[in-house]
Order: sequence, then structure tokens, then C-alpha cells
Amino acid sequence: MTQQTKYKRVLLKLSGEALQGQDAFGINRETIMQIVGQVKEIIDMGVQVGVVIGGGNIFRGVATQAQGMDRATADYMGMMATVMNALALKDAFESLGVKARVQSALSMQQIAETYARPKAIQYLEEGKVVIFAAGTGNPFFTTDTAASLRGAEMNCDIMLKATNVDGVYTADPKKDPSATRYQTITFDEAISKNLRVMDATAFALCREQKLNIVVFAIAKEGALKRVIQGEDEGTLVHY
Repeated sequence: MTQQTKYKRVLLKLSGEALQGQDAFGINRETIMQIVGQVKEIIDMGVQVGVVIGGGNIFRGVATQAQGMDRATADYMGMMATVMNALALKDAFESLGVKARVQSALSMQQIAETYARPKAIQYLEEGKVVIFAAGTGNPFFTTDTAASLRGAEMNCDIMLKATNVDGVYTADPKKDPSATRYQTITFDEAISKNLRVMDATAFALCREQKLNIVVFAIAKEGALKRVIQGEDEGTLVHY
């Protein structure tokens, strides 16, 4: 590796909303390039990166627009939205000269490879970004759970949960100005304090597989690099 890094292989969880920037919905090109630029920075440091992307900027199965729909059908539509985001990410990476592959949990052979663990690991070892689309391929599971699953399957050193808040706080910092950020917190402490780091299924899987999580703000310039270098950025949730 060209620079000192704390982690060799990471799973980056991006929400679909992270791609829309200040727009009401969809994909904001300037925002997606800012995110991809940060990821390129750590790839250039020798870090292997897998990405799980959500679809909330296009369609969310549990959102108001899905009311009255069959939940499984709505969730499958949400999975399709993640594939659209994954293709946009791939295009953005390749515009910066970063090789990327999309693997989908749903079979869509014309536009993405079907998820295959050995192939994904091979791509990571070759220095390619692997973008995991379509969640777990099953309704009723969130993309947080997909990220936990892929992070464990890829033998990642850490899961990086990119949010719009720079860590886990004692209370909602937007509502409580006295809220303070945890530098580190254990899985057990997060459960006992009822801190919603991610959904319960995803959190339980990370805890069981001893896959630590860093929660950080992706829009904060240089934040991803500081996390990779082990600096005090975001919140480390550990076992």
C-alpha cells in the first residue's frame, strides 16, 4: 500500500438519498462525483472497496408512494431502483478511470452480472470496485441488511455506513443542541441505549459476525480517507 491505512478491505453502505444531493429525488451528478472521488482516493491508497447502494432516491418499498401496494412487489421495485443507482455509480467510477463491476442479487444479465461470491472477491483482489445491487434479492430485507451480509461474505475488515450525520450521537443533534457524538461505542451499549445505528436485522448480523461499523458523513470532505487512516472521524461501533 502506498499510504498507511487501518483497513485493507471495506464495505461502503450508501443510501440512495446520498446520491440526490440537494435535489428532491433522482441522481445529482455533482454529488455522485464527490462521493466517487472520495472512494477513488482510498482505492489509490490500496484499499479494496465493495459498495452496497440503496434506492430511496428513486423508490422505497415502505414509503408513502408504495401505500396500498403488496409489500413484496414494492420491495422488488425498490431493488430495481438500486440497480439504476449501481449503474450510475459504475459510470461515475469509470469516468475517473476506476474499474468497477455491478453484481445484482436479481438476475439481469444484459446490464449486470448475477451476484457470485468467488467472482466478487476476485474483482476486489484485482483492485476493482464491486457494486452490489438489488439488496439481498429478497423482499422484507433492507439494503442495510444486504450491506451486513455482503460485508461478512467478502471478509471485509469494517463496514462503513455513510450517512448525512457525522456519527452516532447521544440524541438527535438536529433536535437537541446538547447532543454529543460518540467516538466509539460497543454493540451492546448501542442496544442498551436504543441507538438506531441501522435496522435490527443488519445490526444483529454485524454483531454476530464481529463486523465493526463506522458511521460517518459522506458529504464531509476527506471524511472517508480519515476513517480509513484510523483518525477520529465518525463513530466506531465495535464488539
